[in-house]
Order: sequence, then structure tokens, then C-alpha cells
Amino acid sequence: MTQHRAVEGPSRGNPAVNSSGNPATVLAWRAPVTATQAAPVDLVAAERAAADLLRALGQPIESDGMSETPRRMAQAYAEMLTCDGFDFTTFANAEGYDELVVVQDIPVRSVCEHHMLPFVGVAHLGYLPADRILGLSKFARLVAFYAHRAQTQERLTQQVADHLDRELAPRGVGVVIEAEHTCMSLRGVRAAGTRTVTSALLGTLRTDPASRAEFLSVTRGSGRGR
Repeated sequence: MTQHRAVEGPSRGNPAVNSSGNPATVLAWRAPVTATQAAPVDLVAAERAAADLLRALGQPIESDGMSETPRRMAQAYAEMLTCDGFDFTTFANAEGYDELVVVQDIPVRSVCEHHMLPFVGVAHLGYLPADRILGLSKFARLVAFYAHRAQTQERLTQQVADHLDRELAPRGVGVVIEAEHTCMSLRGVRAAGTRTVTSALLGTLRTDPASRAEFLSVTRGSGRGR
């Protein structure tokens, strides 16, 4: 298992073209979303470190109930901090669809880089299509790809928006993330139930008041528990 971080810059696609060969009429374009390898994950060393941490915190790790906790803890963090790549598959906008596309309530599960505690919530992603449209499952895959690492919610929101804008080249992009941070609800002020909302708007969804209002109106009414 390896630690991942997102590739910067444009990716190279794998197009399936029709007879015209015009980029605007490419039937399917698969741009691999991969991650450059940082330091490899060493689960043995992580387990030893977890045992040392728990012991230093006064936890009875030699007890029956906690004897396997360092191993489980190491594996849990390795799972939360790594994510496999995927193909960012787009299709020709053959019908010329030009209205807002929004995918709501995509699960967000990440780890706050300041305390290494989870934050969980939902993401709402939208765009105004141009020449290409995105396969719907790729919205959730994109969120998971950037969420599975030590993160801040602000950076996560911007990374997802920038990726959509760079690879899809739409007329506008909008991303809203709502999440509860356990570093705030379980420690410190212990403000359980509080949500942090972040947004990133690009292109027409940032500059055109009507488009901006439409996107924010759709996402404002979609959060769970409201």
C-alpha cells in the first residue's frame, strides 16, 4: 500500500474518437487520475508507533481488549489516508445540454491534518457543460480521491473544483462541502453537531449572479439533516 497525493497539472487522456476526429466530438475521453508515490506505507512501523503512542497516553495495550489495537489503528489510518486512482471519463455533449448539472450529497470522509481526527459530511458538485459532460460516478470518485489524505476542508473544496475545471473545461464549476469535524465536536470546545460549510465557484458560476444564485439555491436545500 502506498501513500498518495494528487497529480498536479493536466493529465493525458485515452480518447475513443468517431470518424471526424474532432476533439469536440470525441465519444469518450478517459483521463487517468493517478497519484504520485510519496513515502511508502510501512504498516509494521506504523503499528509500533501506534503502540508507543497509546502506551505514552497511559492506555493498557497489553490487556485482552487492546492487544490488537495498535495493528487495527495503523490499518485504519492507512485506509483513510490512501486512495486508488481512476479514469476521469468524459463524453461529447452531443445534445448540446447547457443547463446546470448538480450531484448532491456525495459522502465526504477525510482526516483533519491538524489533529489527525476525522471529519465527515457531504459534497455538492455542479457545473455548466460546454463541449464535454462527465460520467456521473466520477463525481463521487473525485471527492474520495482528494479526501483520502490528511486534509483541510478548504483545500479539499478547492482541489475538487480545480480538477473539474481543468479536466472538463466547463463554462462554470461549483463545489460546496458541509462537514462536521470531530476535532471540534469531540475535543476542545466540544461543539457537537456544528457544521462547517465551504464553497468554491469558478467561471460563470462565480461571475454571473443568476447562475451563482441558482447553484447555491440548489445546494442550500439539499443537505442531510435539514
